[in-house]
Amino acid sequence: MKHLKSNPLLFILFALALQLKVNAQPVVIDKIVAVVGDKAILFSDVEAQALQMQAQSGVSDSTIRCNVLEDIIIQKLLLNQAEKDSVTVSDEQVDAELNKKIRYFVNQIGSVEKLEAYLGKSIIKIKDDFKERIRDQLVVQQMQSKIAGDLKVTPAEVKTYFDNIPQDSLPLIESEIQVAQILKKPPVNEVERQRVKRELMDIKRKIADGKSFASMAAFYSEDPGSAVKGGDLGFVGRGEMVPEFEAAAFALKGKEISDVIETTYGFHIIQLIERRGETINVRHILMSPKASGSDLDKARIKLDSVAALIQAGSITFEEAAAKYSDDVDTKFNGGLLVNPATGSTWFEVSQMDQSLFFIVDKQKVNEVSDPSLVRVGEKKESYRLVSLKARTNPHRANLKDDYQKIQQAAEAEKKDKQVRNWINRKRQSFYIKIDKEFSDCPFDNPWVTP
Repeated sequence: MKHLKSNPLLFILFALALQLKVNAQPVVIDKIVAVVGDKAILFSDVEAQALQMQAQSGVSDSTIRCNVLEDIIIQKLLLNQAEKDSVTVSDEQVDAELNKKIRYFVNQIGSVEKLEAYLGKSIIKIKDDFKERIRDQLVVQQMQSKIAGDLKVTPAEVKTYFDNIPQDSLPLIESEIQVAQILKKPPVNEVERQRVKRELMDIKRKIADGKSFASMAAFYSEDPGSAVKGGDLGFVGRGEMVPEFEAAAFALKGKEISDVIETTYGFHIIQLIERRGETINVRHILMSPKASGSDLDKARIKLDSVAALIQAGSITFEEAAAKYSDDVDTKFNGGLLVNPATGSTWFEVSQMDQSLFFIVDKQKVNEVSDPSLVRVGEKKESYRLVSLKARTNPHRANLKDDYQKIQQAAEAEKKDKQVRNWINRKRQSFYIKIDKEFSDCPFDNPWVTP
């Protein structure tokens, strides 16, 4: 278990990319290198993940393939036991997790088109290739949770864990920053709003007269991620979309098309493609009212006055965010931005949008920037004030500054030990065969009994 990667999102993305590259090489002859119960492990699976680990670490070690194979054996062992214990995940869970991961990849890489280019496949084919991997990953997680239960660590255990780390092995914690913003969206005049609504209603009439929704979405929709797929958003569950969109989408029946609805992204019409329990597959066409230059000036001028109030001490940044910000995700937590990769309010430099980093990198703590232009949603421009709230210096891990990180690591190790003990007890209950090519591997577990 100790070899498993801690970031399964990037692990899956890079593993799949490398899997495609391995399979594209004519010199590679695939074969079964191990069997666990009724589940085979292919050489191509081991090779792809080994290449991924080498790419991440920059180290080429003869034991990497052995480590990868052992990780996969453990996963297959857990999957076999899950079948025995009837541990399953629903299609809805798989679809929800798949869509969440795809959205994360798109955000990290920049666009759907870039993701498709990187993997050399359409977004639909990428989802197809990911689906069973995601299902297996969720089942393995369920089994690990079942085995480890709700194990927690005490403060004493956290200290013991930390004290047992050799001083020269303490991890280096990168510099992290907390950033807050006050966002002001320009007021869009009613004439422009009505123009967009009329255009969408006209598109809906053309679809009713026989035009394809998909072709109209590809031509007119301002959502670049879905427009290239005819507006198709894939399967989504409740809680994954903004409330207005979700309410309209889940109310549709058959191949029905919604009325024009408004969300924070603009105006939409939605068509239901398919319903599976509590998940739906829909298409949409998005069009956004455009702010004029004078509208944008009004937002900038308003933020200039807010910044002056903060600098004069008449109001705190946090109070100003709650009172003036148009960003519903941050206005009630002091304007603090949330790191989508971790769910926390701390960002490593590499995780932050570069245009934002260039602003805060020059700031002192609690300094307020001038209003700067930013894109929000799809093709919408707004202004924002930015303030650096905290900055840590690079340092070796210590209990005072990094207790939460150390606590998480200690808890993970405790659960990992529980799972490894379970593996030691269970491994002889399953048929395990390993190809002689890996017979000299220094495995942590004696998989093959003499």
